[in-house]
Amino acid sequence: MDTRPTTDKVKESLFNIIQFELEGRRVLDLFAGTGQLGLEALSRGAEHCTFVDQRREAAALVKENVKLCRFEGQARVVQGESQAFLRACGEKFDVIFLDPPYQTNLLEQCIEKITRFDILREHGIIVCESGTEWTIPPLEPPYEAGREYRYGQIKLTVCRRAGSVAR
Repeated sequence: MDTRPTTDKVKESLFNIIQFELEGRRVLDLFAGTGQLGLEALSRGAEHCTFVDQRREAAALVKENVKLCRFEGQARVVQGESQAFLRACGEKFDVIFLDPPYQTNLLEQCIEKITRFDILREHGIIVCESGTEWTIPPLEPPYEAGREYRYGQIKLTVCRRAGSVAR
């Protein structure tokens, strides 16, 4: 009951939005829950996904789901707190999914750490799922806020990291 999976409608829309951003890419599914976003990314051609969730039960469920989908060689599951992971991860990602509990300031904290530690590769994207009232904090270049998509009470915000060469 503590896991709030993304609705099928929002998930389908999300993957329609980013469909050309996944092939051969490295993905971070922060606040993984069941792992559905990272698993979908892997099924659509992502090279690797790191799943992070603070709750032991959620991390165990993600491991089980990774095994059921036969993605063990393309996945890493971390049971740990999101902020600590971002401070210490030491790797870069092409796509980052952020879907923390809505009534917290975890989205802002994560975006601040992602940009400060610069863990998003050039031309990478951050997909934020939030309530419709949430607004993205100001971003410093090379990071920029992108489009927002609304689905009832849920909003997806896509942020990008510019690159030195246009894609």
